[in-house]
Amino acid sequence: MKLTGKAFTFGNDIDTDVIIPAIYLNTSDPEELAQHCMEGVDQHFPTRVKQGDLIVAGKNFGCGSSREHAPVAIRAAGVSCVIARSFARIFYRNAFNIGLPIVEAPEAVDGIHDGDAIEVDITGGTIKNLTKGAVFTFKPIPSFMQELLAQGGLINYIMKKKGNRR
Repeated sequence: MKLTGKAFTFGNDIDTDVIIPAIYLNTSDPEELAQHCMEGVDQHFPTRVKQGDLIVAGKNFGCGSSREHAPVAIRAAGVSCVIARSFARIFYRNAFNIGLPIVEAPEAVDGIHDGDAIEVDITGGTIKNLTKGAVFTFKPIPSFMQELLAQGGLINYIMKKKGNRR
């Protein structure tokens, strides 16, 4: 699975209240959540991000509350993948549960700047900075987690295993 898009860079400790402020937690509509994605740190993000773009961030991305709204908002905004130095564990699991690819790759974070064109090979474990010609490696996502992503998240995965499709 290869994902290509423009990088939007953020710093360390981007918490779930910055990703989707609590005022919007009264809805679970992905399209509405997408309209407010990352507005706590970049109010123009929802209008600038395009389908397939990527978020690149520092350490502890997704810290704070365990709200599933955060990865839902990111995915619904069109972000194809989040690359970070590290993730909060509950965000990590929530992202895979809703089908949002995330990758821990500290060297890549250091070598990617805002606006760079990026290609992530989820199965191959490589990140290419197409703007700079640099290539970074990361520990490939385990096959079970790749299957969750391929099915669009945990619920779709379970439905397929049971013989039902949503």
